Amino acid sequence: MIARNIDWGSIRFVVFDVDGTLYNQRMLRLRMAGELIADAVARGSLTNLRVLRAYRSLREAIGEGEIDDFQASLMTRTVARTGQPAERIEAIVSEWIERRPLAYIASCRYDGLVELFAGLRRQNKSIGIYSDYPADEKLQRMTLSADYILAASDPGVGIQKPDPRGLQLLMQRAGVGPAQTVLIGDRPERDGIAARRAGVMPLIRSDGPREGWLTFSTYSDPVFAALRAEEASG
Repeated sequence: MIARNIDWGSIRFVVFDVDGTLYNQRMLRLRMAGELIADAVARGSLTNLRVLRAYRSLREAIGEGEIDDFQASLMTRTVARTGQPAERIEAIVSEWIERRPLAYIASCRYDGLVELFAGLRRQNKSIGIYSDYPADEKLQRMTLSADYILAASDPGVGIQKPDPRGLQLLMQRAGVGPAQTVLIGDRPERDGIAARRAGVMPLIRSDGPREGWLTFSTYSDPVFAALRAEEASG
């Protein structure tokens, strides 16, 4: 169902997922794929490709399994699947998942976010970030800032969505309750379920409708109009 109206007056805390929610993840991955292929040709080796494929696949499965202390389990499984030592895997992940994509992320940021964040601040709403991956540098590159930032790998969390632990910790830090919070994400099966488990309203960014979920396609959609009203009249 396409979201039309939300009572933003009752909302004090708006939490965003990052990957696929704040920027076009498909566009970024296509650009990174080009770099990876060029790197593989230059090295004459598919090791980086194989490690990254295994790491992403296993991380996804561990998220679905809601495994606690997921990083230790992820590394053990990636070592077992690839035969590469942990130090090598960490170096590849650091370079190709954490560092190199930063060069492209600003150009993949969705339109309307700077204005939306400004509207939220004008109306004294706190902004939160709840991501399965560390997000601080990504936000800096996208020239976005938040009041509370939390990743699944941070102390006190240690588990990925759809487990709601990180979202509950964010609300605790912000001093708000579930009824005062909205979670904006792009994956109903992760972001949406984490929100519902925490008693929070989920709002899903999607190019098309998703049955059973409130959705929007762009940050210029009518559901955000009340947050842009002051800007328009100012």
